[in-house]
Amino acid sequence: MSDKKANIFNSGRELFSSKGFKDTNVSDITKMAGIGVGTFYNYYSSKEKLFMDIFLEENVKLKKSIMESIDLEGDPLNVVKELMLLNIRGMNSNPILREWYNRDIFSKLEQHYREENGIKHVDFLYNSFAELIKKWQTEGKMRDDIDRELIMAIFNALINIDTHKEEVGNQYFPQILDYLVEFVIKGLTEPKI
Repeated sequence: MSDKKANIFNSGRELFSSKGFKDTNVSDITKMAGIGVGTFYNYYSSKEKLFMDIFLEENVKLKKSIMESIDLEGDPLNVVKELMLLNIRGMNSNPILREWYNRDIFSKLEQHYREENGIKHVDFLYNSFAELIKKWQTEGKMRDDIDRELIMAIFNALINIDTHKEEVGNQYFPQILDYLVEFVIKGLTEPKI
């Protein structure tokens, strides 16, 4: 990454963290980075593109730290519950990742990013988790008659449900998520009927 691009990226991260996406503009970023607005557009096509690049980097760091911090040899139910809990805590504690919960903003950002970069760049689940599922299937801890991609899609649905806590009911949400994880894991780990 060039020095100018790195300065833009780091300035954007600092401003998005302190002011949020909505209240940060390109001129704020360029002022902090010590460059002109035109130079910004040499590296990023928009504020949205910069934000999504920062968001994705922060998300990768979070997921990597979660995967490194838990005992992946444990029972799949306990592993997935811990993964979900640590993911929610991490998302809530990081001001950039917390923008995920602002659906008005994030759905527009995600759509803009997908249009520019393609759907593959907005895949929030990582190879290490797919490898863990493969391992569980090989060890007989998880059903192998269900395609791994489908299992990843099921887990993606579980992760995305937290953006709908208000509709589900905030007072019930933690319990509902816990039960959903339990029901899904039991369905994926118990022999096919």
